[in-house]
Amino acid sequence: MEKMTKTVTDLDREHLQWMNPVHNYPSIGDKIESTLSCNVDATADRSSGSTHLARMRSFSTSQAMLPSQIRAIVQNLRMDSTLDRLHLFECSLDLSAPGKMLREAFDRSSVLPGVILTAGGEFKGMISRRRFLELMSRPYSIELFTRRPIEQLYSFIQSKILICPGQMPIVEAAMRCLERSPECLYEPLVVELAQGEYRLVDLQQLLVAQSHIHQLTTQLVKKRTVQLDRANAEITLLNQRLQAENLRLSAEIEVTHRLQTMLLPQPQELCQIPGLEISGFMEPAAEVGGDYYDVLTHHNGRALIGIGDVTGHGLESGVLMLMVQTAVRTLLEHDETDPAIFLDVLNRTIYKNVRRMNSDKNLSLALLEYDRGQLHLSGQHEEIVVVRANRSIERIDTLDLGFPLGLEERIDEWIDRKTIQLQMGDGVVLYTDGITEAQNDSGEFYGLERLCRNIGRVWNASARGIGQAVVEDWRAHVGGHKVYDDITLLVLKQIEEYGDRA
Repeated sequence: MEKMTKTVTDLDREHLQWMNPVHNYPSIGDKIESTLSCNVDATADRSSGSTHLARMRSFSTSQAMLPSQIRAIVQNLRMDSTLDRLHLFECSLDLSAPGKMLREAFDRSSVLPGVILTAGGEFKGMISRRRFLELMSRPYSIELFTRRPIEQLYSFIQSKILICPGQMPIVEAAMRCLERSPECLYEPLVVELAQGEYRLVDLQQLLVAQSHIHQLTTQLVKKRTVQLDRANAEITLLNQRLQAENLRLSAEIEVTHRLQTMLLPQPQELCQIPGLEISGFMEPAAEVGGDYYDVLTHHNGRALIGIGDVTGHGLESGVLMLMVQTAVRTLLEHDETDPAIFLDVLNRTIYKNVRRMNSDKNLSLALLEYDRGQLHLSGQHEEIVVVRANRSIERIDTLDLGFPLGLEERIDEWIDRKTIQLQMGDGVVLYTDGITEAQNDSGEFYGLERLCRNIGRVWNASARGIGQAVVEDWRAHVGGHKVYDDITLLVLKQIEEYGDRA
């Protein structure tokens, strides 16, 4: 009985001595070993007197990381840092090695979280320091397992192992660790750096790293929030200024739009030319359009009819259109009838104003002087559609009758004149490219051919009826498609017979 008591006492003393951290583990200030590589030779001579030493082919160690070193690693982390940026423990043993080699591994490093277990160089599992100590704290465990292969010990404490790739973000890995069952919650994480290359990360280090990344995220959110608040304040200020500017521009555009509308020929003016029925239609694409048309009566029943198109639309184009209208009326009031002189003076006026405005605008302009059934056409614009009483249609190209206004200082050498004789029932249709170039949802243009067909189809109607029919057909073609250009349509129809004066 005394011998048995002594044996149990010796076992307890050995167990307590091995478990005593003061006796086995160095102090925090000492240099402790943290990285071990224990590769076991399975073919070693088991009969040798130094069996355990013969089974260890290599046993390399390095100094353990101090708290300051761990802090240095954590401080260098970024929000997107991955597991391979952490301090990884490397210690592996073959399952055939005796259990005492686990004890030696944990003795050599107080911070080693666990040991990777292999068989023939292949990963088979991991045993943590916590589970090893739990098993060794049981009675007789040291005597039972330290001299037997690790494989037998591992069969008692084997549990689920979480393996993550080295390129996994630290935050994601920490979340996966915390989602484990309670019995596995504090187990170290196995990190696979490459095929067959495994390391360990202590859970505490992982959570410290996650906390640091959380701090970085919080700081970034605060910084971005401050920047966003500043940006929002600047945007609010800019919006206030923009609203004020929009109000000012809207007022200016409204004034210009009203002036443009006020200067268009009034219905009663269109009825003052003997023998000629006139209908006009204009619709700007924006608040202020760049299209121009006018009908100005002259002495002895003569009239000057003009149609033009300023490049673009909007305020600047509308202002240029008003300049043209004013200049045309001024020249007409001075009884200027020569088309070359008329258009050349008008061009020089527009040219100089455009340069003063520092603008690149210009315009096409066709002028038709009407006198008792005769039309004298000059200036460059779209094709002129001449419709006879029998609905036959002629198209007159104006390319050689003038030059765009505002491009060159003098254009008198390019100006020419063409005369059109109208009989009763004949007429002329003038338009801008906003009509012919309008597209539907399929991208099809309205086109001059369709315009001519519809004019011929309704030519027996009045000038007003013809204009309304063409506009309705144009709207049916466009449908809901956005209109990008101003549209202008002018219908002239001879309703009296003057005879051929050629």
